[in-house]
Amino acid sequence: MQLNGKHVVVTGAARGIGAALARRFHAAGAKVVLADRDGVAEAADGLPGTVEVIADVGTEAGNVTLIEAAEAAFGPIDLFFANAGVGFGGDPMSSDEVWDASFAVNVHAHRWAAKHLLPGWLARGEGYFCSTASAAGVLAQIGSAPYSVTKHAAVAFAEWMSITYGDQGVRVSCLCPQGVNTHMLRAGDGLGAGAGGNVVRMAGIVLEPDDVAEAAHAAIEAEEFFVFPHPEVADYLRLKGDQPERWLAGMRKLQRRVAEASDGA
Repeated sequence: MQLNGKHVVVTGAARGIGAALARRFHAAGAKVVLADRDGVAEAADGLPGTVEVIADVGTEAGNVTLIEAAEAAFGPIDLFFANAGVGFGGDPMSSDEVWDASFAVNVHAHRWAAKHLLPGWLARGEGYFCSTASAAGVLAQIGSAPYSVTKHAAVAFAEWMSITYGDQGVRVSCLCPQGVNTHMLRAGDGLGAGAGGNVVRMAGIVLEPDDVAEAAHAAIEAEEFFVFPHPEVADYLRLKGDQPERWLAGMRKLQRRVAEASDGA
């Protein structure tokens, strides 16, 4: 999809990857709607003609509010980028609040957006759904069961969307980066009591949000499903598929390194 003149919505656009996506799509000539639950005025500064929407996409009502506001501003949505995400540490003993919030933003937000976008897209015979999952969605996130599980679910939902509606004109891409220089990473990701930042640095280089946005834009133009800004993720995924026992052993080794680093902090 060429984005010049297209109507694009980006959630989680207040900062980080979301703000970078909005800048890149605006530079490509798109009519951009920036959405976040806390406001996006700073991210929208310097992007003339954009629309700002305050919406909590962790609820179905928030997604409806966003879609209706976007359509009122620019008409039918061509590309919806479900980028908003949360990262909480934890294990099966973590509170229901942690698990529920993780599913609400990382998974159900995608489902709710699709629920209200698909009727129009299928009637038109075109539409584009993009989601930000994570390398954790195809591999795993050491230290956080809620993050790993919900990001895997986000990838699965994107795959299902592509399989089910691809022949009806709906295109799908799924963004799966490793470490990105965002507030979430600098705060330790909130994963595994602060271990997330250590995991990311051990697992690969840390990219800037603009690098990730550039990779996402290129994939959308090429209409590719997986977006791997860190190309090594594709290698890890092949290893996981070809030699799962070796991959699991390597991840356990990495977990031990993270635990040792945390104990020494």
